[in-house]
Amino acid sequence: MDGHAVTRIGVRDLLESDFEIEEAADWREAIETQTATGSFDVAVVELDNRPPRGEPAGPAMIKALRRAMPSTGIVALAMRPERHAANAALKAGASAYVAKTSPPEAILTAVEAAADSGSFIDPAANSSPKAAITKRQRETLQLLADGNSTAEVARRLHLSAETVRTHMKATLQRLGARDRAHAVAIALRTGLIE
Repeated sequence: MDGHAVTRIGVRDLLESDFEIEEAADWREAIETQTATGSFDVAVVELDNRPPRGEPAGPAMIKALRRAMPSTGIVALAMRPERHAANAALKAGASAYVAKTSPPEAILTAVEAAADSGSFIDPAANSSPKAAITKRQRETLQLLADGNSTAEVARRLHLSAETVRTHMKATLQRLGARDRAHAVAIALRTGLIE
């Protein structure tokens, strides 16, 4: 990939041998660097589930970069492969979406696709969400989404409250959610619950 310049936040070691890299501490610095040095082929944006206070979350950051660098391919680099996050990133203007946990080849493929004005979605983000959590975890999450308390869920499923909490802890981990509300949002977007 000689001749391609890349500005990015993260993944230096993987891309260093194939790309000329300019590193930016945040999206604002990436725009300043792009303005000062000319157009970049690709910007790899490391998404954070909890951006610093006052900073835009992933899709808003991607939109800002897209407005400032309309011809630049944008790769959204996420902590985990999540279908809803991939959809949000692409809708915001990213060219590609890939997870840090994916094989290095997938990350390189995402960057190459964005450099060539193509698109790429991490195959792991397209896996079936229903396989991500168990039937009991789905039942628990559905009852919580319906407004039931932990005690009410336990009573309805004939479980102890501690078992319900254990199911929720495992569900949060499997979905990559911050809390119950985030887990419910992910489950609703991906069709795990209604």
